[in-house]
Amino acid sequence: MSLDDLYRRVIMDHYQQPRNRGKMEDGAVTVDLNNPTCGDRISVQMRIKDDTIEEAKFLGEGCSISLASASMMTEAVKGLSVDQALHLVDLFSRMMQGEEVDTDEFPLEDIEALQGVANFPARIKCATLAWKALEKGAGESGERLDSP
Repeated sequence: MSLDDLYRRVIMDHYQQPRNRGKMEDGAVTVDLNNPTCGDRISVQMRIKDDTIEEAKFLGEGCSISLASASMMTEAVKGLSVDQALHLVDLFSRMMQGEEVDTDEFPLEDIEALQGVANFPARIKCATLAWKALEKGAGESGERLDSP
């Protein structure tokens, strides 16, 4: 099996059996975004306490890249500090731009399967949609949105 085939299988696994798909009932920061180019819509929810993302979930409609990326992102950020999560967003964004990223600090694991998206500029917005919602919810200006 080639590496491309393996990456496709990982993406399809997250698309067909998404992790953390659902809705939190209370105490969650919620960010809704859409990609008007292709119609992808995503709602990302995070429960942040003491500057740590305790839980992350998503709901949405869209292509396999968009929803698989949301699934991978919610898995990756649980338990991270807000600063660590924002650093991971930066790594992912640079990877989507085709840059080599140092994964020693944060192993990308399944997320690495999305690196080929960088070769398809029209799909980059699909892959980054949930990550942009995470960034917005975590407080782009450095504010902390802690739940009660």
